[in-house]
Amino acid sequence: MKALFKPKTRTPTELVRHTRDLLIFIDGNSNLRESKREEKMAELSKAIRELKYVLYGNSEAEPVPDACAQLTQEFFRENTLRLIITCLPKLNLEVRKDATQVIANLQRQQVHSRFIASDYLEENKDLLDILISGYENMDIALHYGAMLRECIRHQCIARSVLESESMKKFFDYLQIPNFDISSDVFVTFRELMTRHKSTVAEYLCKNYDWFFTEYNEKLISSTNYVTVRQAIKLLGEMLLDRSNSPVMIRYVNSKDNLILPMNLLRHESKSIQKEAFHVFKLFVANENKPAEIGTILMTNKNKLLRLLGEFKLEKEDVQFDADKTQVMKEIAELSL
Repeated sequence: MKALFKPKTRTPTELVRHTRDLLIFIDGNSNLRESKREEKMAELSKAIRELKYVLYGNSEAEPVPDACAQLTQEFFRENTLRLIITCLPKLNLEVRKDATQVIANLQRQQVHSRFIASDYLEENKDLLDILISGYENMDIALHYGAMLRECIRHQCIARSVLESESMKKFFDYLQIPNFDISSDVFVTFRELMTRHKSTVAEYLCKNYDWFFTEYNEKLISSTNYVTVRQAIKLLGEMLLDRSNSPVMIRYVNSKDNLILPMNLLRHESKSIQKEAFHVFKLFVANENKPAEIGTILMTNKNKLLRLLGEFKLEKEDVQFDADKTQVMKEIAELSL
């Protein structure tokens, strides 16, 4: 007889609608008494966990493609994504974690060979601004950061973030005193600047002046060790990427840019010294050095040769040693 009273299993479509109804209720009833709020939150937690099971499967079963497609279609038919993002601060920690995983998975679901999450975000770009601004709220920063990284897997969405006014906020968020949050910001920023190479190359060419002014002044010149280490390493990666060749050529033709890695070659941290060297060597290798850069290198020739000669890594690195030998050779051969 007990089987007769078992709750009916909801279809993926019904499950999304049920979740949406609960989110709308919680969002629109901020003055709920505590017991009612806990009841609805428990119901929502169960619903989002069931969404996760449909998308990820569980220990007993793999996800079913048709069920995933139905769930994904319904999720983006109405504003369920918007509701989850805007309601996230009102949810408890476990629900936030599950919701973040659901959003992450939905970015990878295809319906009729299309990533419909990408289509939805293209039409609702303000959600990207909300996710980025989430770094200002310590409680939800890491959840919003994880969601944002999944969204920028789509090249068109990464382009939208790069071209948005919110892009400028990253340079301030990277300096947030909370280590966990600033580290998460950097993971997102690095993903944004390295994943979609052609988009990034186009963006850097168009926004060279403001981007590298901010980068040099706020990151490379920071007094925070972690910020400097991460920033100089990422700078080297970006400049050495073949897609960014025009940007690299422009960067190494500036004497102001040269001074930064030269100063960091004297940093107390071996890690920072090593990453600074990888940027510095690009200036030395430039066959068409502007006269002012040649003059700076010539003026500091003996100091640079002594500094590089004494610079040894803790672990042997054959490639680094070969690069250093070549750079020292080119500096030694400089003449007026």
